Amino acid sequence: MRGSEEGRGGDTRTRAFVRTLPPLLIVGGLLLDFVTPPKFTGAPLYSAAPLIAAPFFSLAGTIVAALCAVAATTGVHLYNGNLLEVEFLTEIATIVTVGVLAVLINRVVTRSGKRLASVRYIAEAAQRAVLPEPAARIGGLDVAARYEAAQADAFIGGDLYAVQDSSHGVRLIVGDVRGKGLGAVEAVAVVIGAFREAAEQEATLEAVAQRLERALAREGTRRDGLDAEEGFTTALLAEIPHGHDVVRLINRGHPPPLLLHPDGKLRVIEPRQAALPLGMSDLASWPDRAEQAELPAGAILLFYTDGLSEARSAEGAFYDPAARIGGRIFPGPDALLAALAEEVREHTGGGSTDDMALLAVARPPASRSPKVTEGEPSA
Repeated sequence: MRGSEEGRGGDTRTRAFVRTLPPLLIVGGLLLDFVTPPKFTGAPLYSAAPLIAAPFFSLAGTIVAALCAVAATTGVHLYNGNLLEVEFLTEIATIVTVGVLAVLINRVVTRSGKRLASVRYIAEAAQRAVLPEPAARIGGLDVAARYEAAQADAFIGGDLYAVQDSSHGVRLIVGDVRGKGLGAVEAVAVVIGAFREAAEQEATLEAVAQRLERALAREGTRRDGLDAEEGFTTALLAEIPHGHDVVRLINRGHPPPLLLHPDGKLRVIEPRQAALPLGMSDLASWPDRAEQAELPAGAILLFYTDGLSEARSAEGAFYDPAARIGGRIFPGPDALLAALAEEVREHTGGGSTDDMALLAVARPPASRSPKVTEGEPSA
């Protein structure tokens, strides 16, 4: 759930440059006044200084920029001996007027910034509540998760993940709710809430899937319009039993997981039988059947939403995670997800159009595997 560090770094450099402009404009105005004939004036540069300061400086900084602009033009005309001429009075009136406007702009921007900071704080709190980042160690497994929003300053959308330790093993879900906006976030909360409860209580992964199906059916009854008719969630459910080198999977219309072996060999775990996403039982239904695959020590199992596999370059080429990570070796899940996020940013030029949720789990090598005990943290 990290944004683009590169984008934030670029914003910081831009803001630092803009903050140097007011003093540079005043210095430039002074140079223009002293090296050019009197008919040329630096008044436009003096006037621009407080205006540029207004959205980036504090109130005191904006006032200082305005006073410096007034002092600069007064000093120049005092030096030239024309302090009482019409040109000076016109220039000083213009600069003072612009300075007052700059102070007003600063107040408006400051209040708007406080409201925006409040909205961001609330969004971040909602994100942590609905989609918390899992612990790095759950049920003896190494775990890493990452949520990449397509839009800057955006938070949770319709992509979801959750990991839960239970008496039946570590259970997890990765999914993608159809649609965007508040309705999708509400569906995410419903799915994750139902999953956490079912993961603790249900004896089989198939029963967990059916609990989610019923939860989405109940959610659909209180929706109107298109969401009520076409609401669905692609999902991949997994169960990794304690002490066993296997993973059980139920795929409900979701991109298949990738199993990266310690030597770099990669396997795409395709489902043997296609199944409809959750929430579409009215169209067709059949019993869920979990499929089993080996999960050897040291291997990393990658789950993702289609924001990864459908990320496009400027030429329209899709990002292929299987082709990109096959044959490579990563020290752990977190390193794998960091590499994927960076490569997708490079592939798309920072212009992704869909959110991307990534979840990776790894069974540590035998030399690192501790004894699994009851009560290990879950997320």
